[in-house]
Amino acid sequence: MPMPNEYQHACEDFDRFLTRARDEAGLATRNQTYTMVEGVLVVFRRRLTMAQAIAFAGALPPMLRALFVADWHIGEPVRPFADRAALTREVQALRRHHNFAPENAIAAVAAALWHVADRPRLQACLAALPPEAAAFWAADEGG
Repeated sequence: MPMPNEYQHACEDFDRFLTRARDEAGLATRNQTYTMVEGVLVVFRRRLTMAQAIAFAGALPPMLRALFVADWHIGEPVRPFADRAALTREVQALRRHHNFAPENAIAAVAAALWHVADRPRLQACLAALPPEAAAFWAADEGG
């Protein structure tokens, strides 16, 4: 069996994702964008059980999947979802002095994710998660 395309083109797909997220957020650099994306993924992951997080990771493209599970403190208690403003402040707290995530950080990453994701797979995954999880990514699904 040949290597799946999602792995053959993982770097190119991740570059497309970062470019889209950068443009959606109005950021200047890939480094700024990477930190914003990492913050959004970590904030979301903190609200899922391990089983839910693994299911969500499986719906992500390979490079985002790796970023989603990187440096995961699996003993950390699951946090409740909060309003968008509180979640955004949490995104902005990651490496605070090197973080340029704007107020629309979650929506910007969501738009970029919907642009590169396997939409039916991601939709099915989110449908199996709590409604707050689906709402986290729903902002710009039309992307």
